[in-house]
Amino acid sequence: MASFNKVILLGNLTRDPEVRYTPKGSAVCDLGIAVNRVYTTEGGEKREEVTYVDVVLWARLAEIAGEYLKKGRPIFIEGRLQMDTWDDKQTGQKRTRLRVVGETMQLLGSRPSGTGASGPTETTDEDRQSRSSGKATAAPPKSAAPSEPDEDEIPF
Repeated sequence: MASFNKVILLGNLTRDPEVRYTPKGSAVCDLGIAVNRVYTTEGGEKREEVTYVDVVLWARLAEIAGEYLKKGRPIFIEGRLQMDTWDDKQTGQKRTRLRVVGETMQLLGSRPSGTGASGPTETTDEDRQSRSSGKATAAPPKSAAPSEPDEDEIPF
């Protein structure tokens, strides 16, 4: 049976990133993202719904997030869903949590003051692997999405 696990999120950080290091020295960053959905009810009333998502980043991606991101900043994350399971120390019950493991991150919005023009805007697993192997490769820049979708691209 085929399976596919891919998540794409565009939202704002709900808190400052929390960076810590494993005993072997790998950086781990936990952050929260708020993703808004605006819709219109049958009565014509506009409503907004917010979904809060926990995201974990690893290695150099975690370090970049800790250095450049702050609460409220917009961010684009691509990753996969992961189910964490553990035993609650207080109640002894099994607990689970679904979160996103970020594999690609793109910083959005204006750069914070004090950041040079060469600051990172996107990092992927491939970038991290090429850096760790000593090979410097430049990823092609991602094209910006058009402000309005072409009529042929609307899925309905």
